[in-house]
Amino acid sequence: MPEVQPSSRSCFVCGRENALGLHARWIADRERGEVRSETVVGEAFNGYPGVVHGGIVTALLDEAMARTALLAGGFEDLLVTGRITVTFRQPTPTGQPIVVAARITRRSGSRSQAEAEIRLADGTVTAQAEALMTRPPPEVAAAWAEERKHWRVDG
Repeated sequence: MPEVQPSSRSCFVCGRENALGLHARWIADRERGEVRSETVVGEAFNGYPGVVHGGIVTALLDEAMARTALLAGGFEDLLVTGRITVTFRQPTPTGQPIVVAARITRRSGSRSQAEAEIRLADGTVTAQAEALMTRPPPEVAAAWAEERKHWRVDG
């Protein structure tokens, strides 16, 4: 059964309180081994009129793949991206519903590999990505401690 994943307060992609952010909400479907978000990216995030900026597309794909670590764990299992490869298939339009979905392709110790894509309502894939993720250095993970208390699901 799909479940809503928690969000932070400040993250650019999911932050509930980030006035400049995307406010994406994420669903974990453990049966399918997938994390996904159905969202609409506003025109304020364009690269060209009517087209989502490539950096925003990459941020959405990156967030989705990082969240796959939560399928088998919790906040302590969050990973950081060591390498990401994005393939842009066609422009991702602003102002239209999109689905961002990601799956783990391999997990081994402190590393994980994942893949993700962005699909339009008709199923057309606009962008795909692969990433290698790893445990963050201890000083990075320690900095997350303050945010942890704000990590929750909005009601």
